[in-house]
Amino acid sequence: MSHQERPMKISKQLRQKAQEFLSCKRNRRNLEDILHHFDCGADQHSCLLTLETVFTALLKEKDMYIEVVPLKPVEKTPENLHKQWLREVYEETYKRILLCLENPSPKIQAQALSTAMNIISAEGKCPLESSIRLENYVPLAKLKAVLDKMLSSNQNNMLIINKYTEYLLYDDILFFTWKLLPTLTPKYNPSEVYIMNYLMLLHKLDIYQNSEMKILCGDDSSPFFKFDDNVTKKCVNKVWHCVMHWDHSHQTQKEMLLVLHEKVMPHLEKPLLLTDFLMDSLDVPGPISLLALQGILVLIQDHNLDYPGIFEKLYSMFEPEIFHTKYKSRLFFLSDMFLSSTHLPENLVAAFVKRLARLALIAPSEDVIVICNFIGNLILRHPGLKCLLNNSDTSSYTSDPYIMEERDPLKSNAINSSLWEIRTLQQHVQPTVAFAAQFINTSLPSVEWDLNQVLSRTGDDIFDREVRKFSKLILLHFEKPQEAEKHDRVLQYWNL
Repeated sequence: MSHQERPMKISKQLRQKAQEFLSCKRNRRNLEDILHHFDCGADQHSCLLTLETVFTALLKEKDMYIEVVPLKPVEKTPENLHKQWLREVYEETYKRILLCLENPSPKIQAQALSTAMNIISAEGKCPLESSIRLENYVPLAKLKAVLDKMLSSNQNNMLIINKYTEYLLYDDILFFTWKLLPTLTPKYNPSEVYIMNYLMLLHKLDIYQNSEMKILCGDDSSPFFKFDDNVTKKCVNKVWHCVMHWDHSHQTQKEMLLVLHEKVMPHLEKPLLLTDFLMDSLDVPGPISLLALQGILVLIQDHNLDYPGIFEKLYSMFEPEIFHTKYKSRLFFLSDMFLSSTHLPENLVAAFVKRLARLALIAPSEDVIVICNFIGNLILRHPGLKCLLNNSDTSSYTSDPYIMEERDPLKSNAINSSLWEIRTLQQHVQPTVAFAAQFINTSLPSVEWDLNQVLSRTGDDIFDREVRKFSKLILLHFEKPQEAEKHDRVLQYWNL
């Protein structure tokens, strides 16, 4: 038998045993054979599908349902004893299914999660006991066990967490995930792997109800619970209070700041408690300081935080290395926000203009265009900076009084300098860049340039635009080159 035929035959045998058991549930042997095969670890995927079929059918047909009368013990009839045995096997098998979430195979992990959630759905619609008064409910113990496995301290569960987002589209699962999360949040320092799993899950959770109401454990037309936004917001504050006090590595601190900005910060009851954490993060080089800067901006704008040294910190972030990070667009956007006030001192803004102009000499082409538009906007906000355009006494590097090495922008002497760097860029080899630098030769527009249009532009975009513009003027070789076929970008514009 070939390797492909053997799993197919095993899967067929498992399905057959499942059907035989469901047609005669007193015959325990068939179920025991399936469980034995599952314990052996062979063809786990087929076993998971088979067990899902068996137990969802048992739940829907109420074959494990036991009538419970208050203050009266359950009668030990043969039927109840058989149901009790099925329930014990059911609970033990569910634990084994969750163990498959630790399997190294992504396929088995995904199937284990799907099987577990389908069982939760079936039990929610068909409770095991009559003591549960609601017609539908979420089996919280089983859902908590799933979350506990996802928040592993031993393995990165990004694949499982991404799969779990499919179930967060159901309002009941989203709501009760929030309800359970505080009970799964350690007060003391967990491992770095746990923190990454926790933050990835937190990043996936929406605070508000989904736009389209869907229920996993009940009927969409008659939901059995009320989605309360106030409850989810309280849960956010509870868990974040713990997350804030964990010891973070460089990687987890960066992920934490991303989650803070994109999910958590608007819902915190006391956001000013973040001040010390964000100020400490400003001293960490790289993207962490930039993400912390965004948090500081929110506190300044929305919560009246006073941070006198913020402009010096922003000024120091403009270094050549920033052009080689994926967060450079965020820096330009935040700088535009910080420098949006027309009441800032002109010598302070002049320092930013000169630093940007100096960096433009070594920046990639797409960033030079952003810098030119940004400088133009700053001059429009502060007309007094037009002196930088007309100062002929400082038209070269040797006569430039600007002190690039000065960390305090107010002491950089930028207001007495000129934008000779921009005039130099008018000779740039890229026509698009040279055209962007022409703005200092003409009258400035009355409306600022829209930075959003150029922040997302890449070097490939500039290349594509130039090729489309001049492709008809390019002379091609009359003989077909042999090596050019390997380059997709060449084939995109020419037929060889």
